Amino acid sequence: MKAPRKHRNVSRVRGLIAVLGVAIAIAVTGAVADGQEQAKESPPLPLHSVEGTGGVFATHTAYLVNPAEKGKVFGLPSIGVLHVQLGHGKSIETFTITETLWDRLELGYGFDYADLGDLPRDIERATGVDVDDQYVGLHNVNVRLLLVKDGDFGQSWVPAITAGVHYKYNDSVEDMDDKLGGTLRSIGIKDNDGVDFTLYATKMVTVLPRPVLVSAGMRSTEAAHIGLLGFTNERTIVGEGSICVFVTDRLILAGEYRQKPDEYDEIPGLVNGEEDWWTLCAAYIINDRMTVGAGYGHFGQVLNHEANGAWGVKFKVEF
Repeated sequence: MKAPRKHRNVSRVRGLIAVLGVAIAIAVTGAVADGQEQAKESPPLPLHSVEGTGGVFATHTAYLVNPAEKGKVFGLPSIGVLHVQLGHGKSIETFTITETLWDRLELGYGFDYADLGDLPRDIERATGVDVDDQYVGLHNVNVRLLLVKDGDFGQSWVPAITAGVHYKYNDSVEDMDDKLGGTLRSIGIKDNDGVDFTLYATKMVTVLPRPVLVSAGMRSTEAAHIGLLGFTNERTIVGEGSICVFVTDRLILAGEYRQKPDEYDEIPGLVNGEEDWWTLCAAYIINDRMTVGAGYGHFGQVLNHEANGAWGVKFKVEF
């Protein structure tokens, strides 16, 4: 039995100070200026999260992806792909693209294509209803504004701070719920779209033997399983964040943590409650444009099965 919602929310607020996470990779890119390719003073951070923003697998960072050079409007676009294997036939494939204007405004899009694995079969066995939906598509449209730059106001301790608005649209869950006679609505999945709001701070710590990138953020959300199950009418504030260690100039080891809202009722054996996510990751810079990463994920209950021990691979290229 779940704890009362009030107590779960108190626990989440306390958890905001215990976030751990990841910025699993760096991509070093060339920038074109006056028809000549020039090296950047520092590598652009970070990769793309599963939702199509600057981040890695599950969390964001306050750094924007591939910002424009000083005095220019447009940065160069970046694209990424991600595969996560959840087990029991479930998987997520993600395509992401970002464009940063000036060095302040990041525009991003991410499409998540989720294979439901054996869930449709289990639904048919339990209810006799063939939902005839093997996949779910989730569209993520993101706008992020860099409010404060790393080291602003002449203070080296000041972190980068970024605010984001993220519109999400699930193109499958409404049709599936209609076939189930409104079962998902009855447990609290009320909508097929919703908006997340995020606020993130990121700081590169350089006083240690090797650089360490630390990020922490807050998210206001109504999404169930980041929107792959749809959206409730219960807005919740959750915490997430990351720590990334640059073992060498090319190899990065990291971990991330993301709280989940868990604001819908359960259907035992078919739709279990959400659990917080954490991942351990590694990334390697292939060259000045490409980075590859791999990670191990602990996602708890994902619909009809536990998805601990999941793994994923990610690739990003900047133009």
